[in-house]
Amino acid sequence: MNTPSATVYSLIRPATIWKELPLLIGFNLIMVASAYLSINLPFSPVPITGQTFGVMLIAMALGRVRAVGVMTAYLLEGISGLPVFAGGAAGFGVLAGPTGGYLLGFLAAAYLVGGLADKGWDKSYLKSILAMILGHAVIFAFGLAGLAMFVPKDAVLTLGLYPFLSGTAVKIALAAVILPSIWKFVKREQNS
Repeated sequence: MNTPSATVYSLIRPATIWKELPLLIGFNLIMVASAYLSINLPFSPVPITGQTFGVMLIAMALGRVRAVGVMTAYLLEGISGLPVFAGGAAGFGVLAGPTGGYLLGFLAAAYLVGGLADKGWDKSYLKSILAMILGHAVIFAFGLAGLAMFVPKDAVLTLGLYPFLSGTAVKIALAAVILPSIWKFVKREQNS
């Protein structure tokens, strides 16, 4: 757990696992809270949620190893019956249902975006935006592949992508501003 990292988390990384664990649980709770920001769409089995914002923020802040760990814990919590998925849903049925691909995409996106954060992409506004566009593309690729098993093929994009694009742009903009701004603040404080 004490591997060097170029992420924001490296600024607060505790010296022991016992001090680090509460911080990681806090990031897990951010993911759970983002799932409760959920609006069901009457025409789609996929709700609008804050989850992708949570995934991007967590991956950029923690880096690959910790972000994948937090996402794995989140998925295991939901599968085991804890009401942590969108709107408080739980159980393996959610993972095996129309939104399961998106949930698995969270794990893949955490791996990709966290790895980019480890390479310093969280310090630049442009690179942060690019990382999060790539992360969302991964989530949508997994999500649409899973959704295609439950809806007609010609309706997949209408039900699982198009309604979410404007919200995705807002989430990317918000998350992409947060982490580089923290780094700029830290750099300014270190130079003063």
